[in-house]
Amino acid sequence: MTSWIDVLVIAFTAQLLALPGEKGQFVIAGLATKYRPVIVVAGAACAFAGWTVLEIALGRALQGALPETYLDIATAVLFVLFAGMLLYSIPETDAPMVTDGGLLTDIDVAGDGRAAGFVPSFSVMALGEFGDKTQLITIGLAAQYAAGSAIWAGEMLAIVPVSMVNAYCFHRFAHLMEEYNVKRYLYLLSAVVFLAFAADITADLTFGVSVLPL
Repeated sequence: MTSWIDVLVIAFTAQLLALPGEKGQFVIAGLATKYRPVIVVAGAACAFAGWTVLEIALGRALQGALPETYLDIATAVLFVLFAGMLLYSIPETDAPMVTDGGLLTDIDVAGDGRAAGFVPSFSVMALGEFGDKTQLITIGLAAQYAAGSAIWAGEMLAIVPVSMVNAYCFHRFAHLMEEYNVKRYLYLLSAVVFLAFAADITADLTFGVSVLPL
């Protein structure tokens, strides 16, 4: 049986690799150009946390309804799908850095206090996260592993720090990220690791050999 720590590491790694190109990070980047990064991330994190609980509950329901082999196959297919999505959406070398097209940064809330930005961040993330690949990853992991709390903790440990770095960088250094096209390399790295995960699951099902902690 996979230990609690192992599940936490798996959830952390899978969620970390799924974040490049995820629309929630674009929302955070856009809002961070107008509001304090810590407030934007706080609002987004609350939405993430709530969604993750619901996704884990759905995954646990699937765990009791489907054979383990089918769940492993579905997980491998999802990893290949995510890798393909990342490769398909890799920005061109000379493509400009895109945040939200200027739409989200125009959102205002009443007042201009230190908490301004929490409401739009929470609201947009609560609605905008629906159907994202990060949700599918959570559901898939919860269908495969029983330690729901480890999945939740691992994913939050990935999402919150990455969101904070993303928000701070766009708040201060958006022009440099555009100049060096950092996103392209993140997409490529994540796609390669997702394919490695899918290959490891396939090898385990076919030959009984698994190298990665999945």
